[in-house]
Amino acid sequence: MAEPQIDVRPGTAADIDELAELAALTFPLAAPPHVTAESLATFIDQHLSASRLQDYLADPARQLTVATSPTGRLIGYTLLVFAQPQDPDVAAIVQFESAVEVSKVYAHPAEHGSGVARALIDDAIAGASERGATGMWLGVNQENVRAQRFYAKCGFARVGTKRFQVGAGLEHDFVYALDLSDVAVESI
Repeated sequence: MAEPQIDVRPGTAADIDELAELAALTFPLAAPPHVTAESLATFIDQHLSASRLQDYLADPARQLTVATSPTGRLIGYTLLVFAQPQDPDVAAIVQFESAVEVSKVYAHPAEHGSGVARALIDDAIAGASERGATGMWLGVNQENVRAQRFYAKCGFARVGTKRFQVGAGLEHDFVYALDLSDVAVESI
């Protein structure tokens, strides 16, 4: 079986509208079933709208990366935040000298299992290392077992818990971390 043709590149302003559609499609897939449609819509409006994605693109502390198919269609994206954790729960357990948050990593549902998410994570690890980060962390809902298995397969280890606001609801996430000194970037 041939390797899929995936292009991973920095996001651009031209991607924003299609990216907002992809974000609105993929975020609910990672949420637990009890999260209401209203809470999902509120979160998407506040954090994943075209205007918010444009803000992320313009922020030098953030890196927005997209994966595209051979036809140029967006099939996944990541958002990295190059800053120490602001959440006190996370700051107490993630103590890298220079931390990067993997804030978002999503693949179109038709691409699950195709290697898109792995290509995005590998690119994120390489990019974080190139910018001098010593570790990466992310939050994943405690009910999202599929994502937890994926992150563990990518070398992340569960190190604690945190809370995550989705609309009116408070969710509970596991915190996963990756010490970049343990990763051979040239092997990615």
